[in-house]
Amino acid sequence: MYRMKNIVVLNGSPRKNGNTAELIKAFTVGAESVGHNVTCFDLQEMDIHPCLGCCAGGKDSESPCVQKDDMLKIYPAYKAADIVVLASPLYYWNISGQLKCAFDRLFAVAECNADYANPIKDSILLMAAEGYEFEEAELWYDRLMKHLGWKSLGKVLCGGVMSIGDIKGKAELEKARALGENIR
Repeated sequence: MYRMKNIVVLNGSPRKNGNTAELIKAFTVGAESVGHNVTCFDLQEMDIHPCLGCCAGGKDSESPCVQKDDMLKIYPAYKAADIVVLASPLYYWNISGQLKCAFDRLFAVAECNADYANPIKDSILLMAAEGYEFEEAELWYDRLMKHLGWKSLGKVLCGGVMSIGDIKGKAELEKARALGENIR
């Protein structure tokens, strides 16, 4: 038997009903079908400012960053999460600015520790793109996992999907659903 996992999805897509959103929906259906708790943050709809690089956070574990914006909604879920899903369209061969901006701000949680240790999580990468060249995004993600000490549970990368709805019928939707369903 396995225990229920808390999963946080950071959706870096600016399209509310785009192809990345469809990957997230499929993953969520799979994860919730076996009892996991999934919380998705649509970053495009949130007021999240870029990191100031001030290294002045970490003084209050409930509100770790000096900036008081919508990251305050993400921090508690992130700290409680067993798994962090990074979801993004492929923009200039990497993740979107929305996702990068929010992820940078998670450093404030690491600042709560004297040695700046990040909380250890498992992670998943979900990406949709017009093209098929995910190498740079995968390199970034793989290196991030290494540097944070996180474990990647998988990646679903769906190319050939430019317009909203292009992902319908693609095998990657089933892969995303199965990835969620097979989390133990």
